[in-house]
Amino acid sequence: MSTISLILSSFFVIYVARRVIAFRKAVKAVEDVPGSIIPIAAETTLGMVIRQIPGLCSILGLSVGSNFVQEWGHDVYQDGWDVKSLIAMWPVSNIFIFLADAAAVKEVTTYRSRFPKPVIFYEPLAFFGKNIVVSEGEVWKKYRKISAPAFTELAQVRSANYGSYKSSVYLPMLLGFGQSISWTDDDDIPEGHTMSFKDTMQIMSKDFIIPIAIPKWALGITKRTRKAGQALVELKKYMSEMIHGRLHSEKVERADLFSLLLEENSQHLDSAALTDDELFVPQTTSHTMAFALGLLALYPDEQEKLLQHTKSVLSDGRAPTYGDLNSLTYALAVFYETLRLYPPVSIESRASHHAWLTTNVRKVGAIPKTTTEDTSVNITNAEGQVKRVPLPKGTYIDIHIAAIHKNPRYWSDPKTFKPARFLEPNWPRDAFLPFSAGSRACLGRRFAEIEAIAALTLFVLKYKITVKEEPQFAHETFEERKARVMASDCGISLT
Repeated sequence: MSTISLILSSFFVIYVARRVIAFRKAVKAVEDVPGSIIPIAAETTLGMVIRQIPGLCSILGLSVGSNFVQEWGHDVYQDGWDVKSLIAMWPVSNIFIFLADAAAVKEVTTYRSRFPKPVIFYEPLAFFGKNIVVSEGEVWKKYRKISAPAFTELAQVRSANYGSYKSSVYLPMLLGFGQSISWTDDDDIPEGHTMSFKDTMQIMSKDFIIPIAIPKWALGITKRTRKAGQALVELKKYMSEMIHGRLHSEKVERADLFSLLLEENSQHLDSAALTDDELFVPQTTSHTMAFALGLLALYPDEQEKLLQHTKSVLSDGRAPTYGDLNSLTYALAVFYETLRLYPPVSIESRASHHAWLTTNVRKVGAIPKTTTEDTSVNITNAEGQVKRVPLPKGTYIDIHIAAIHKNPRYWSDPKTFKPARFLEPNWPRDAFLPFSAGSRACLGRRFAEIEAIAALTLFVLKYKITVKEEPQFAHETFEERKARVMASDCGISLT
């Protein structure tokens, strides 16, 4: 055997030995936690490729599926304990612990110093620069302090026009950018642009990941990738124009998030000021309304209940006003039940653990945390037995929202669309996490609720929502129709 072959063989043996040791160490660290071992790590580039090929995951079991967290639901916790581990054999042996126990989740979200947010998982959402979603620690505190006033009740009342459904659809633009959008005028393309602001936002909300994942030289391959790349360039132009326009225009009191960031920047011209990149706050949109309309079409009895309740509140036939929001409880219940069944959380990370290894993770229906020290949490099963779950330093914890929302310990008949469960005074609030929990809970929760109530109310008053009857689907069962209508994918959020 030549010297080169001997050296290469030695390196290979050392590499294999290190991988075996790392894998055995990971397994031993969580040996009392029920779970799965997969040959190829889901968070690696190879794992991502395998996850997209039908059969390699479900039949051969090489890795987990492309939408595995949402697809698992609560079905993987059939042994009675609401905790599951996932460890890969190669090329990295990271420990992932999935939690579907509401009490354990509350502990994790309460103690941020022990269980911080792994911001590396959110790096794609920083394509315009740092922001509140991709930050942790003191930087996160700064962004939260600046952003919070944009989501106060007063700011939302100033921005909202509840007499028009179309206004409620684009309410995020008002509160986020202070930028209103007309359905008649905003198809015009301003000078210096190749796309309207409305079209830019629509494309970016759906395909924001394309110009991040694909090199610039490859964006022209298809019409969709070309449009996504164009929309990213256009959004940067629009944002730059907004920044310079606001900075050089007469000062007007505004409560939108964009104006608050600019005001903060002008007041702190030292090292505490926001950088230009930080002024580019990515606009994320929720697709929960689309799921709500699909569910109302599939469950006409629930749609009728929503209509009758809405009419009882607006008995004189008038359009809803802000003062009616707290009375439109069934609309809020429909929104909550939709969020329970289809939580919008989506994460896709691209990071590097080694110079030669790019990692990718996409999870829908889970919120990631990590551990800064060797610690543990207690898990309780349905019989009241308590188990201590060890969490070594560096463990990734996934708050498995999709499973908690379908956990029969907290929700009766959990897979069925039943909005009325949220009208009960003692519904399980700790087991409802579409807006996360703890100090990092979503700032825009009330904003989202107001928008959803307005849109659902006006929709149900004006339209009857049905599934289009098509000959090729004439003989499908209800479950088949539901699967077809509610089929989902993940982008910025579950769509």
